[in-house]
Amino acid sequence: MSFSAFLGTHVSLFLIIIINGIGECTLLHYADSRSNPLSLEKNVGRLPKDFQCHHMLKHLHNGARITVQMPPNIEGHWVSTSCEVRPGPEFITRLYKFYNNHTFKAYQFYYKDNHCTTPTYTLVIRGKLRLRQASWIIRGGTEADYQLHRIQIICHSELVAKEMSQRLNRSCRGVVGGGVSWEPNVSFDLWNEDMGCDCSRALNFAMHELQLMRVEKQYLHHNLDHLVEELFLGDIHTEPAQRMYYRPSSYQAALQNAKNHDHTCIACRIIYRSDEHHPPILPPKADLTIGLHGQWVSQRCEVRPEVLFLTRHFVFHDKNNTWEGNYYHYSDPICKHPTFTIYAKGRYSRGVHSNKVMGGTEFVFKVNHMRVTPMDVATASLLNVFNGNECGQEGSWQVGVEQDVTHTNGCVALGIRLPHTEYELFRMEKDARGRYLLYNGQRPSDGSSPDRPEKRATSFQTPLCQCSSTSQGSERGSHEIDRALRINSGSDTNCHIHWGTLSVLTMVYLLLFLS
Repeated sequence: MSFSAFLGTHVSLFLIIIINGIGECTLLHYADSRSNPLSLEKNVGRLPKDFQCHHMLKHLHNGARITVQMPPNIEGHWVSTSCEVRPGPEFITRLYKFYNNHTFKAYQFYYKDNHCTTPTYTLVIRGKLRLRQASWIIRGGTEADYQLHRIQIICHSELVAKEMSQRLNRSCRGVVGGGVSWEPNVSFDLWNEDMGCDCSRALNFAMHELQLMRVEKQYLHHNLDHLVEELFLGDIHTEPAQRMYYRPSSYQAALQNAKNHDHTCIACRIIYRSDEHHPPILPPKADLTIGLHGQWVSQRCEVRPEVLFLTRHFVFHDKNNTWEGNYYHYSDPICKHPTFTIYAKGRYSRGVHSNKVMGGTEFVFKVNHMRVTPMDVATASLLNVFNGNECGQEGSWQVGVEQDVTHTNGCVALGIRLPHTEYELFRMEKDARGRYLLYNGQRPSDGSSPDRPEKRATSFQTPLCQCSSTSQGSERGSHEIDRALRINSGSDTNCHIHWGTLSVLTMVYLLLFLS
């Protein structure tokens, strides 16, 4: 939730140092969770069987279900799994085709509504892509270079064609000859190798998402006949005007391979059969009323900009409008190596329908209580470096030992100040299995916090899944998870005490000196 990002700005460098300090023990083992003694899944399995939320987190940490291709094989057709919301907001579906000669053809279908039932225009992008090396910023990702050959636009109504031609002719004169409006369902070039200017800039268009990618494979429900392949491409800057200057440091919602997709994905089949003259029209749905109650957990190991890997567990008490959040941070993209956990709680306002983001509901969240637990030697050492009582008791941090930092008004070492207020955006929907999903606002790409109404998000993060309709037992459950993590962290102590820890401390002292 809101709170996890306000960590993002200041924790990013903190986590880069920790990750670099883990040394050879950070080599990724995706296919077999038994190879890693730090598996949370083994210890969470000891929890009572009625803890459905922790049961879901346990399976989330079962690395045997996911394999990652390095380097990724992206050849094939990849499709959106639903109507996506980009910052702005923009409502979009995607169909990307990658060929064995390194060329690609990408369709971006844009819509008037948040359920992608009314297409407005389509962009067709052609170019060439070359995979490079594994990303040194985002573990588990692969960097790539791309070159665009042609960008075309096709409008799907007379009104959109007229508005688009006027808009582009103001910022890119000559693209529409003689001031004549475009016609619907006719292709027009925004850019090609022979044009003197790039008119796609008027739409804040960029394909920098191709600079970072990751392919995951998993067999759903342990069924070897049901392979699902997902392609994660780089994230889009939350400020549209900054897109063309931004290099991705996280991921968008995953695309699925058209041949190996979840069989329950209706949108996948519709989008796969589409083209620029027949844009996909998804089945209409009613917006669900947001009900912030019960418990919600991550569905996957989540990635945040600037090297943040985490899972989340939220509890909402709708009777008194209070909330609790458990944030389990890791050093690796499959959430096997815990670095620190945070427990936070506070209050939230009643929701108000958003006038800016169709289908969204606006909330105000306040954080007034926080506890921190370092889960490895490097993190505990870093916390002990900082002077003064501005993050718990000075010099007292130990691996696996939780401290309440409310009385020190947060934790300066993590860049967190209490009390804290954030202006949030939520939406809710049901998936094909009938489960409730909860989306909250995407974090600002510049690492800042949405601490003012004008900084409220216009797009969403990876959704959480409702694991319980009741909030009872939440505090006890979070302590059980922390205990399991502490046991695992202790079993891995020898792994973290080596040259990497020394380099961590050296880096920290150098940074403090330079600051």
